[in-house]
Amino acid sequence: MPETLSPNTQAILLLTAPLMLGRGTGKGSAELLRPSEYQRLARHLVALERQPSDLLTPAADGVIESCKDVVEPERMRTLLARGFLLSQALERWQSRAIWVVSRADDGYPRLLKTKLKAKAPAVLYGCGNMELLWREGLAVVGSRKVTDDLVEYASDVGALAARAGHVVVSGGARGVDRAAMNGALAAGGQVVGVLAEELEREAMHRKNRDALRAGQLVLISEYDPCSRFMIGHAMQRNKLIYAFAEHALVVNSDLDRGGTWAGATEQLDKLHFSKVFVRSTGPRSDALDALRRRGAIAWPSPPSAPDLFAQLSAAAEGSCPSSEAAPEPVDDASPKNAPQPSSADCTDPAAVLFHAVQRVVLEVLEVPRTESEIAEALQVSKGQAREWLRRLSEEGVVERVGRPIRYRRAQSRLIGCEGASS
Repeated sequence: MPETLSPNTQAILLLTAPLMLGRGTGKGSAELLRPSEYQRLARHLVALERQPSDLLTPAADGVIESCKDVVEPERMRTLLARGFLLSQALERWQSRAIWVVSRADDGYPRLLKTKLKAKAPAVLYGCGNMELLWREGLAVVGSRKVTDDLVEYASDVGALAARAGHVVVSGGARGVDRAAMNGALAAGGQVVGVLAEELEREAMHRKNRDALRAGQLVLISEYDPCSRFMIGHAMQRNKLIYAFAEHALVVNSDLDRGGTWAGATEQLDKLHFSKVFVRSTGPRSDALDALRRRGAIAWPSPPSAPDLFAQLSAAAEGSCPSSEAAPEPVDDASPKNAPQPSSADCTDPAAVLFHAVQRVVLEVLEVPRTESEIAEALQVSKGQAREWLRRLSEEGVVERVGRPIRYRRAQSRLIGCEGASS
């Protein structure tokens, strides 16, 4: 974590940051350089073989005048004169363990520079383990208003990614975002929270304190730590969430509206920072169906943590396991008599992977087992096991018996193909 601001970062903050203290607004904030204006200025300084810190030297007047075709000199001088306000803001941030890094610093996340290029935020504010920003992870996103079963689903996905050793990236909002983050942290994983507002409040909140101290969590924002919610900020931060991710899962979304929809469609149609998956089990969603038509991939519901990213990569590439790679059946009563994927199914990674799940479940059901016993044997959540069992029951592969309810291989499957039972 940077202990002091580099001269370049100081100059960038003076030119672009509101430097709010508490809920107030910093002096001169109405004159701040907009992101597009700062990008033009940065390019101009590079062309002059200068850098932002040169605007703070005794020879700054000459540099400022040389930039007059990009930014009006008096406006730049007014912004650069906010040194006292910057020192106050810096003192406040340091007392709350908030750090600042600019695009001119070596510690600025490579992923943002690589994927966003010139549109990467000029400044990032953060709290927590900066090293997590250098690792591509799994983004999990969705709506704020969500049912309890989808909250559990998101939490389970976060925990699965954590057990696989992968960082979970999300937006920190209530609902899906927070559920995925909480699931990952509870499983001992690491999380990047990309916030659209009030970083300072979140950095101080007791729900985040232990994870921040343990290095499990980093919270970041491109907006002033005291800034409040704005729709534009929430939309803009979607780019950062996807930029920090190799794969992304959309758990739920509104159709044709809202931040989740806007972020996912932007990735599918334009940016392509990460592979976009959509939930493939549970309640049907018009929005998720529409995202699949735009190129999103059905989430393969990986059965175990070790193979998580390998399975996601296989699904993203549309690969189909060869018959030679298929596991051998344990006995005549189970996997070989289960339905086999058709050649058409092999174009759908979700179908191929669910077929693999089916084989594993049937192996576990050598004797009838409860839902909890199956979940424990497969090392997945009860919610995930319940969803698999529901689908396998509907397809006639397994059946429920007795009380307490246990699952077993469907008797019709055990008889075989000749229908010998009378």
